Amino acid sequence: MSIAETHAALSAQIGQEVGVSNWIAVDQKMIDQFAETTRDDQWIHIDPDRAAHETPFGGTIAHGFLTLSLASRFAYDCFPMLPGQVMGINYGFDRLRFLSPVRPGNRLRGRFTLSDVTMRKPTELMRRTELTIEIDGQDTPALVADWLGLAVFDDPK
Repeated sequence: MSIAETHAALSAQIGQEVGVSNWIAVDQKMIDQFAETTRDDQWIHIDPDRAAHETPFGGTIAHGFLTLSLASRFAYDCFPMLPGQVMGINYGFDRLRFLSPVRPGNRLRGRFTLSDVTMRKPTELMRRTELTIEIDGQDTPALVADWLGLAVFDDPK
């Protein structure tokens, strides 16, 4: 399939849900490891006793950026390589909002809706997807974002 055919096939999916990932459980160990890796050791994330008494959350919560970082795993579940694609590149976000705290014990998954696809170069397609990271059993998602991903293809020369 040529990149033009891939572009046409993806364009037909604009406005449609294109993937729902597997669930991932977030626990205190994951939160602590993220805090250590990023050196973000704010007590609302790593001190369960203090967070239980001094926050409205009733305990610790995951870093927003931890929740966001799981988006890559969710995308792997939902977006196999396209025909002729040699790599995918995270191009960034145009809009991102953290809507609900993630507590230890919550399960998260990503839900993707294709918003747009454009041909950037003869070997590049830019996909814009609406990403919603859901919390199992809750109506309000953890976050919503407009995510840009660049699909790079073999040079057809």
